[in-house]
Amino acid sequence: MVNTKCFSTALLSVVLTALPSAYGQNVSWPDYGGGTDSSHYIKSKQITKANVAQLDVAWVYTPGETGFNPIVVDNVIYGLGRNSSIVALDATTGKEIWVHAGLRGINSRGINYWESKDRKDRRLIFAINSYLQEINAVTGLTITSFGKEGVVNLREGLERDVAKMGRVQSRSPGKVFENLLILGSAPGEEYISAPGDLRAYDIVTGKLAWQFHTVPHPGEPNYDAFPKDAWKYVGGNNTWGDLTIDAKNGIAFFPLGSPTYDFYGADRKGSNLYGNCLLALDVRTGKYLWHFQAVHHDLWDYDFTAAPQLTTIRHNGKDVDVVAEAGKTGFLYVLDRKTGKPIWPIEERKVPQTDVPGESSWPTQPYPTEPPPFAVQSFTVDDINPYLPAEQRALIKDQLLTWRNEGLFTPPALRGTVQMPGDQGGSNWGTTAANPTNGTVYVLGVNAPAVIRLAESAPGIPAPTDAFGRQSGAGAAGGRGGSGGRGGAGRGGPAAQALAGRAVFVENCQLCHGADLKGGTAPALADISLKMGMDAVKVIVQGGKDAMPSFSKLSATEINDLMAYLSDPAAATPGGGRGAGRGGRGGGASEEVVGGTVVAVGPAPASSDAAQTGAGRGAGGPGRYGGNGGSAPYPDGVDVPPIRYNSAWSVSQDAFKGPWSTLTAYDLNKGTIKWQVPTGDDLAMAAQGIHDSGGRMLRTGIIPTATGLVFQVDGDRKLRAYDEDTGKVLWTKDIGGSSSGVPTMYEVNGRQFLVVALAPGGGGRGGIAVPSGNLPTGYVAFALPATGKTPADSKK
Repeated sequence: MVNTKCFSTALLSVVLTALPSAYGQNVSWPDYGGGTDSSHYIKSKQITKANVAQLDVAWVYTPGETGFNPIVVDNVIYGLGRNSSIVALDATTGKEIWVHAGLRGINSRGINYWESKDRKDRRLIFAINSYLQEINAVTGLTITSFGKEGVVNLREGLERDVAKMGRVQSRSPGKVFENLLILGSAPGEEYISAPGDLRAYDIVTGKLAWQFHTVPHPGEPNYDAFPKDAWKYVGGNNTWGDLTIDAKNGIAFFPLGSPTYDFYGADRKGSNLYGNCLLALDVRTGKYLWHFQAVHHDLWDYDFTAAPQLTTIRHNGKDVDVVAEAGKTGFLYVLDRKTGKPIWPIEERKVPQTDVPGESSWPTQPYPTEPPPFAVQSFTVDDINPYLPAEQRALIKDQLLTWRNEGLFTPPALRGTVQMPGDQGGSNWGTTAANPTNGTVYVLGVNAPAVIRLAESAPGIPAPTDAFGRQSGAGAAGGRGGSGGRGGAGRGGPAAQALAGRAVFVENCQLCHGADLKGGTAPALADISLKMGMDAVKVIVQGGKDAMPSFSKLSATEINDLMAYLSDPAAATPGGGRGAGRGGRGGGASEEVVGGTVVAVGPAPASSDAAQTGAGRGAGGPGRYGGNGGSAPYPDGVDVPPIRYNSAWSVSQDAFKGPWSTLTAYDLNKGTIKWQVPTGDDLAMAAQGIHDSGGRMLRTGIIPTATGLVFQVDGDRKLRAYDEDTGKVLWTKDIGGSSSGVPTMYEVNGRQFLVVALAPGGGGRGGIAVPSGNLPTGYVAFALPATGKTPADSKK
């Protein structure tokens, strides 16, 4: 480990003490999503409607990684650089202060910051390989006094065999409140996955402060929402996205996903609380306060994952503090923050029922009467994309008329079911924001029709190939990869599959993404599984995104092989595999030098590959938790069905006429949509004269300001500022690449900055080249011209 503690401490101390702390004042960005309230709202008033057109590049930090939300404390930005490095940057210039390299496996969406009341103890908090750990925010060095030898194993305490568990950590980092770190998890979406218990840890010691069972145990409230002993095998019910804390009232709001398995629930008959709930807990104790369930007995993977938004509205002549949660269903659910009571009636309506053997779908589902939905909730022959070739339109029409297609809650079927807005549609992580003071809530909505088709398999036996030609079981090495996991070895083991996947990559992907996965005309794919997860990668490969065309021509086996290669490229080389090459997850001497002052390399030693002793690695086969559905056997002594159904699953935005994504502003004082606009163009469509299609599978954050501006990175490689009142575009800036995740805005010394993380490539599809010219990528900071100066374009 490199240690230049004295140098970095002195330099960073100067930066940190040069100005008063803006921690928690909505003019800085000290937490993932901007603050505990996850609103992305900024009170700074320097950038206005009158001068926004003067914004220009102030500085650039080229190694900055997209998908990761940098945080800002005082005059220091903490972000993610290449080779999985946490970097500390001067917030006014983008200059490196220190680099802690080799943190492969870190939370890919962001990290947390905490400081003691006297500000002498300052920490950055994150997880690597499901081991919670911390580094000193001043020196960049690992804090070994935290937990046990510097780590807390997040796999422990979840009622499953730790040795068989894959990743548990979410890609989102949780929230800091007082001296607690509040965490959700992403334990997988397969049969026998771990439950998504909600937990709080003491930030200084690492000790567990409280734990809430989201699959109730015997004697706990709502235990009867599942069959007897379901807590021993039902997983999920987890917050894998963004949570929110109401600091004034001491309430933590958790958006919960579905129970496992997502698409078949014969072994979990009942309403399945607290799955698909917005759950309110006392943030200090974990005590239950209230819940609202948006989907009973979920069969669609309609997780709650977007950050709950807090605002105050005028309702029936009174000021009411509300929480608003946007769902994959396309609805915005608006509830009283303290009681959970709906502001407007939410009706239970009868929905179509299942015809799958053993399944018991819930007879009704909740439908908000107000406000209106932000996404499209049905897909009929009238919605087919008119710009597709005639033969493709005819095929889609035939499929729509053949499959079950009865609206939002049509249950999965053996012959196929149409989903709209789809389990990858509606609202997702990072895509909501609010003005906390005036009742305005913003939602980035995605319309992405999906198809689900069930196929039968028995526990411990791989699922058969269904009519789509897709192998659905984990033991068959693939299928829908849950929360980032892969199936078992299959087809001769991981090396053979990775070799086959490399051949698929060379033929179809290498020209754009580069032979070494480091990018070319398209973004880098090195460590892509750690940045966004293979389930999301698979969606993009099948459906296309931005400049990348759909590769629906690939067979299910080819796609599974490609996923295996991208998950572990080193496995395709002799002696390769996870941990081989580039220093492995723990970094090491072979890590490429990032530049600047490298103060340390690698995570806390107890979380390195060598220290994991197989935990989370899995050997594949029927005993491991993982893959689509999975083949892990049930525990002894539980009463469960003898047969499982797993899913074949695909998404195609191309089939839908659009718009593919929209930005919606709600006025919750009235329960109405104030305005809704498409999120720019798809450049391939624009080249044909077709505009306002919206971006494809867009996952970019929204930043509203006190001056009535709403900033959004759209899918056509443009950064836009919208008028809060009308949705009119007030400013557009061409940018040098594509973006994902949440931008960052802050004020330092009276100057307001907007930092957007950009990766080269993106913006079109279908073979349309999108040259970046000389436009910068990485962390690109925009600001108004400094007084008496021209903005410094100081590229790193």
